Amino acid sequence: MTATGRDAATHLDQPPAPGTALTTTAARSLAVLRISLGFVFLWAFLDKTFGWNYATPAERAWIEGGSPTKGFLSGVDVGPFAGFFNDIAGQAWADWLFMLGLLGIGLALILGIGMRIAAGAAALMMILMWFAEFPPAQTDNAGEATHSTNPFIDYHLVYALGAVVTALTYAGHTWGLGRQWAHLPLVQRNPWLI
Repeated sequence: MTATGRDAATHLDQPPAPGTALTTTAARSLAVLRISLGFVFLWAFLDKTFGWNYATPAERAWIEGGSPTKGFLSGVDVGPFAGFFNDIAGQAWADWLFMLGLLGIGLALILGIGMRIAAGAAALMMILMWFAEFPPAQTDNAGEATHSTNPFIDYHLVYALGAVVTALTYAGHTWGLGRQWAHLPLVQRNPWLI
């Protein structure tokens, strides 16, 4: 028996016909990618919330009154949207949206549920962060080198693509709750929740 489309990741115990389904190894590899990406987002949320002294010092933790967006966005000094990012840096609504996004995307990817929403949110967040760093620029507004290593592709776009790929391949069905999630009546009526 072979599977295509939505059922592709549900019949992994049987060898697929060429071009019709994922192999067990491919499905497991995509699950590792999904969980790894989820942990990137979840870790960023936890470190910014509690200030575990990785990217965020304890005194700048969100629970200590720090702003998760202020440091990064107020430092944007290159690209066509620098003024926009500077203006929203430290705004409460931007902090809340950013942090809820990190938490939601991280949990959804780790659990393998709501993958379409998580992929869309991850892609949007990562594309906005790509624009904030604006890799095509070789120098900032002061004429200093930006140290961009590639004018087009950087880790933000790779994370965005990875999240989209895991959603499109139903990676939440392997080592996740995606299969059970997909069978919920609410999700059955609203496939965009898969």
